[in-house]
Amino acid sequence: MSIPLRRLGNCFEGVIPSIVATLDTNGIPNVSYLSQVHMVDDDHVALSNQFFSKTLANVQETGRASVLVVDGRNGDQYELDLEFERATQSGETFARIALHIEATAAQHGSGIAWGLRSADIYRVVDCRAVPSPPDVADEPVEPVRGDILPAAARVVSDIAAAADPDAMLDRVLDGLTQDFGYSNAIVLVMDGRGDRLTTLGSRGYPLGGVGSETPLGLGAIGMAAATGRPVRISDMSRGRRFAAAVRGDAGPDPSRIIPLPGLAEPQSQLAAPMISHAQTRGVLFVEDEQRFRFTQADEDILVMIAAQLAACLRLWDLEGAGGSRPASDRAQAAAPGPAFRVRYYAFDDSLFIDDAYLIKGVPGRLLFYFLTAHSETGRVDFTNRELRLDAALRLPDLKDNLETRLILLRRRLEEKAAPVRLTRPGRGHIRLELSGVPHLEVVAGPA
Repeated sequence: MSIPLRRLGNCFEGVIPSIVATLDTNGIPNVSYLSQVHMVDDDHVALSNQFFSKTLANVQETGRASVLVVDGRNGDQYELDLEFERATQSGETFARIALHIEATAAQHGSGIAWGLRSADIYRVVDCRAVPSPPDVADEPVEPVRGDILPAAARVVSDIAAAADPDAMLDRVLDGLTQDFGYSNAIVLVMDGRGDRLTTLGSRGYPLGGVGSETPLGLGAIGMAAATGRPVRISDMSRGRRFAAAVRGDAGPDPSRIIPLPGLAEPQSQLAAPMISHAQTRGVLFVEDEQRFRFTQADEDILVMIAAQLAACLRLWDLEGAGGSRPASDRAQAAAPGPAFRVRYYAFDDSLFIDDAYLIKGVPGRLLFYFLTAHSETGRVDFTNRELRLDAALRLPDLKDNLETRLILLRRRLEEKAAPVRLTRPGRGHIRLELSGVPHLEVVAGPA
């Protein structure tokens, strides 16, 4: 090949559709558009097989095809002469192409059947540049950063050395924005129901969005969680924003919806699943208003950091399931401050403070447990162990991460400047702090 395939990385991002041309045995040409050309290795590419029956028929007759690919950054075009080898409906190459197509389809929301029939593997016989006008100026290509690997090593090491899960979370978010220069970042964890993710923290947005939810399988975040694979989109200018779709799906009761943080006009998105012990525990997500903001190197780095965060959170949850000493039984009066009303809906564990929605699900159930115990006995100290052992709390097993639910609750209380705070005096211990007297009310059914 006159040009190595690895120099054509921007052509395989799916930003500009490729064109495939074939001939039948009579020499009659057929030309079609391709949604995805994937580089397999230095000598092979895979073409997405979705709609093209005539293309397939011609390839079956001749075993040959020609593909025109376009660099999404500068418009440079390259022609690939291909020789068919095999079609696959499973494996890493098929899965990556299928995931990219599904994520793109979610952006468009057009109702077209985007399903991938197979990934067709071709050997590249030749690769050559298509001449372009000399007066067309190339778009500047961002140079490869030489410090990205050392920065990743620092962040990963700092996660492992963090004193508690809150410090881990802050180090990740600060690392993504400060060490790598990503403008916007979110950490989400799997919900106990297993059908959505919940925001633990974010950077770069006017609203933190702690407690906001994202359904599995929807957009880059949901697809990464559902498949356990990273999703990278380099140009969203022609697609319908996933986050807008999430915000528009408020459900029957928008009063219990926390808006998901998101850019108004993102052009690039990258989502990496947080996997530990073969279980997806959450997603790291970054986005940017610039096209082609995230490269393959960024994807690799985010996957590495996501895996480290997932492993450390899981380890902390297992080791911090309880403290070595019991919770204090001493009573403590609430700090001076105005009384506030707490309304708890038992049907979905949602909790309101002074008519303002705070949280729902397991975190809402936990907070009402703490407040009830304090109102009845004055207790302020609790342990993870007693929470696990109390059947009335109906907590999921250890794999659901009690610790992350407590992080979510603490951060949501801080974000809302609520008259309730949770602190961690020691590993596996929780302390309730109040700036006023709570008046509790339980509602059995929906509002």
